[in-house]
Amino acid sequence: MLDIPLMSNNIIKDDVQCLINFLSESDRFTNGPKVREFERAWSEWLGVKHSLFVNSGSSANFMTMAGIAELYGKGEIIVPAITWSSDIASVITAGHVPVFVDVNLHNFAMAEEELLSKITLQTKAIFLSHILGLNALTDKIIDTCKERNIILVEDVCESHGVTFKNRKAGTIGQVSNFSFYYAHHMSTIEGGMICTDDEDFYQQMRMYRSHGMLRESSDEEYKRNITAEYPDLNPEFIFMVPGFNMRSTELNAVLGLNQIKRLDENIRKRRENFALFCSLLDSGKYVTEFDLAGQSNYAFIVLLRENNPRMFEQITRLLATEHVEFRRGTAGGGNQLRQPYVRKRFPKETPQNYVNAEKIHFFGLYTGNYPDLEKEKIEKLCKLLNAV
Repeated sequence: MLDIPLMSNNIIKDDVQCLINFLSESDRFTNGPKVREFERAWSEWLGVKHSLFVNSGSSANFMTMAGIAELYGKGEIIVPAITWSSDIASVITAGHVPVFVDVNLHNFAMAEEELLSKITLQTKAIFLSHILGLNALTDKIIDTCKERNIILVEDVCESHGVTFKNRKAGTIGQVSNFSFYYAHHMSTIEGGMICTDDEDFYQQMRMYRSHGMLRESSDEEYKRNITAEYPDLNPEFIFMVPGFNMRSTELNAVLGLNQIKRLDENIRKRRENFALFCSLLDSGKYVTEFDLAGQSNYAFIVLLRENNPRMFEQITRLLATEHVEFRRGTAGGGNQLRQPYVRKRFPKETPQNYVNAEKIHFFGLYTGNYPDLEKEKIEKLCKLLNAV
């Protein structure tokens, strides 16, 4: 029996000891100096001016879309049919209109030509998802955003360390979002990060993170001007935007600071694992020609070459028997246009029109890839899949 979970040993004894030491020495546990230290460490690792630690990657998505609406107005946001639900949910919740695009099979990212064809005068942003550790950026998408003054948002939640032309994903768009959920490349158990070089956007995010309060801004001149504008209000309780409490804790930050030390090495191991997996898998039965340039794999992708329901069912039974944990439909459970929250709001959308997303939905899945996964298990997994 193979016994491969989606994630193993992502919180190690050294992480736990760091928490124990912190608990025994500190008397502050909510958002404080450790959070700020983690934000600085993450900005340095990624290569951005500003990082803001929040309680989840989904909160990062929600705040980003709300911030775009606040600063630039509501409009159309171009999104992929294959992504995590909170990407699209954040667009809807902020009052924007999602415009769906089918994906490629070599990187599960939005198909470039279809994406470009759906840009209109109402397009506010393109919300790229780097799916399962594969790069979604192209020169044409980046150049088009610059030429047409369209905001580029990168969802890097499950793709820490992906690169495009030697630049890290998350540094190219105006804003990027990361997740530190337990199963991701590094974990704070729960947590997320908003990253940007844009000072105005960063200040908006600081306020959105904590109830929308003016006092959370670090722009002293801005705070003085607003306080003077509203003399009838207590400066400590001026609410500038409709924010919520999306702060994280000192404990989560302590974990992040300890985990970031081994992030680069863990990314290296994940890349090696995925390259080995793709090289061993039968390309006649499975799609294996993924774009490995700059990849930082999150999970092994199993996608049938031919649409064969019987074969796919055999594979799922085999994996269950071997105790290999998997998720059907890959990222986000497959084609988001089949999900109730989308179908209820956009009944005229036809899921079947998104051909590649449909293929991934019905004939794709992923299994776990993590740094201490033994090469022998990868080899045996491929051998069993090739025999189906």
